[in-house]
Amino acid sequence: MDMLKGDQIAEADLTEWRKLAQGLHARYLVDDFGAGVRFVQAVGEAGDALGHHPSVSIGSGHVDLKLVSADAVYRDDEGTEHVVEWVTRLDVDLARRITEIAADHGIAADPTSVSVIELGLDTARSATIAPVWAVLLTGDAAAQGHGSPGDEIRDATGRVPNLWFGDADGHATSRQRFHVEVYVAPEVAEQRIAAAVAAGGTIVDDSDAPSLTVIADQDGNTGVVCVDASAAAGD
Repeated sequence: MDMLKGDQIAEADLTEWRKLAQGLHARYLVDDFGAGVRFVQAVGEAGDALGHHPSVSIGSGHVDLKLVSADAVYRDDEGTEHVVEWVTRLDVDLARRITEIAADHGIAADPTSVSVIELGLDTARSATIAPVWAVLLTGDAAAQGHGSPGDEIRDATGRVPNLWFGDADGHATSRQRFHVEVYVAPEVAEQRIAAAVAAGGTIVDDSDAPSLTVIADQDGNTGVVCVDASAAAGD
């Protein structure tokens, strides 16, 4: 099934879900663990009907859900097809059904609280170093390029954050190569950035804002606040 572009996801108007990194994410607030289990059971039954299921995490007072298709089809500029992990129409359909289930259970969503952490490593030799990181992070060499047309490291079980590789030329002086990517809902990005600045951080690059805003701490270490603005409803 074809992957959906940002504008197609935005048109779906999934008010309780946010597109972060590769998938759709939602948090639902529950009174207790039992309520969370009953909600997840209903979600599982809906997934059985569609032949597709979300990743689920039950915490104290909340249920976190992630929807992504492992067999989405991406076509590059030459028309070559790649199988990637991304949002498809199946994910959108199940997201809508889960929203209905939540309403039936009297469960409210908290879409502004969702977030995803990924790791970035700048290198000019991703193909050379990726095998090391694949087995180091996941214990599985097949994690290199899993669900991606590149060398990105993705653990199929979701135990560790994804590691992607950014372009980097040789540098005479040492510099930070690892950084953290923090994906947040579009409506909270400005507040998150302001809070980081208030805590002593500095905006060092906002040329790609609101999609990417690079923040440095007092020691010069950088992290990036990421927003998928193209998939936001109303954009």
